[in-house]
Amino acid sequence: MFLNLKDIILLLHPILACTFVFPVIGITTFFALQTRQRRLATKSTIPLTVGSLHVQLGNLLAAGVVGITLVALAYSVIFGFQGFLMQAETNTLQPLSVILVALMFIVTIGATALLYRAQSKLWRGVFATLSGMGVVVLAFQPGVFRRDDEWWVSHFYFGLVAVMLMIFSVAIVRDIYQDRSLTWRRIHIGLNTVALVLFLLQGITGTRDLLEIPLSWQAPVVYQCNFDVNSPDFKTCPSP
Repeated sequence: MFLNLKDIILLLHPILACTFVFPVIGITTFFALQTRQRRLATKSTIPLTVGSLHVQLGNLLAAGVVGITLVALAYSVIFGFQGFLMQAETNTLQPLSVILVALMFIVTIGATALLYRAQSKLWRGVFATLSGMGVVVLAFQPGVFRRDDEWWVSHFYFGLVAVMLMIFSVAIVRDIYQDRSLTWRRIHIGLNTVALVLFLLQGITGTRDLLEIPLSWQAPVVYQCNFDVNSPDFKTCPSP
């Protein structure tokens, strides 16, 4: 078998995305359309419960998206190229960085959990901000595969925006039902339409990136290749 524990941890993110997040996206979208159809219709056979089901599934989706993002980031900062393990091998690892990153994971998870429990607009804003900032700080740690030179087709950047939209959706869900002008509802529909497009792009770019992130037994050879976009030998590897 060519997979060790490190490789299995690497595959947790796409496994969770395929078996949990994407099915929930489909179900949440279905209930969103049902909710809107019931709201606009004069008479409808759609049950009243579709609205509450949509909210529950939306909250579950947001938690799942944040969760699998943190799984991917945890793998990257530890096992990724120039991550903690590689820094330890080259004697450049700083223990303080490890402690701060671990604390940032704890703060992000805690803030996301408290966001679901917060009642007032102020605290929802505070916990949403802390959760979003935590994800961003962790996302730009060494070891995370970002594709900065092609950010417009980057799984990382599409995913980062999608996570921010999910956190924002959880933060405003109470305002949607309290706003008689429907402004928050329109914002919710617009931003989550963008999020749906981003999720579709995530399926495409994530599949592509799986071909580029090597398994543990491939890494020693792949990491000898030239990834400098400004080099004339870009994307060339040493002869075996």
